[in-house]
Amino acid sequence: MNKFLKQFKKINSEPLEKANIFWTWIGSFLGILAVGYFHLDMLEGTELSLIIGSFGASAVLIYGAINSPLAQPRNLIGGHLLSALIGVSIYKILPDHMILSSALAVSLSIIVMELTLTLHPPGGATALIAIIGGEGIHDLGYMYLLTPVLTGCLILLVIAIIVNNIPKHRHYPESFIKFNKKWFSDV
Repeated sequence: MNKFLKQFKKINSEPLEKANIFWTWIGSFLGILAVGYFHLDMLEGTELSLIIGSFGASAVLIYGAINSPLAQPRNLIGGHLLSALIGVSIYKILPDHMILSSALAVSLSIIVMELTLTLHPPGGATALIAIIGGEGIHDLGYMYLLTPVLTGCLILLVIAIIVNNIPKHRHYPESFIKFNKKWFSDV
């Protein structure tokens, strides 16, 4: 067990404490629940689910690795939106070439996220989902950027800001730490 804890400390930006585990669980549970509930209301009577798989990976970052640069709001929103735009565009250009479209969408998304400083690994999955997501996703076209991508990101972000700032030892986004130190250090 000690060996595990030493390795964990090397690879994780968050301390392995019961409180962190608790708040990570609360945040991810509420975040995904809120996204599902919001989209359920919008899609009542349809079979289209707008909880895309990449939101699960985003939840890992914004609730479990809140100090990571990849988990910051700019990365969350920018990475998903740019990747969704690229994925939909590539699908529209090459709809009959799934393997080529998939490879292009993911690789271009990574490059664009790097160039715009919005690298968010789940964004690659968002681009891929635009290609392989099936008829329901394809029918959305560029609306895919707004629903599910933007609405889902905003819901996850609001929950992350609320939940991650309840305990005194957690602060999200990273800019809140600087803001709090600047404005509240003299109090």
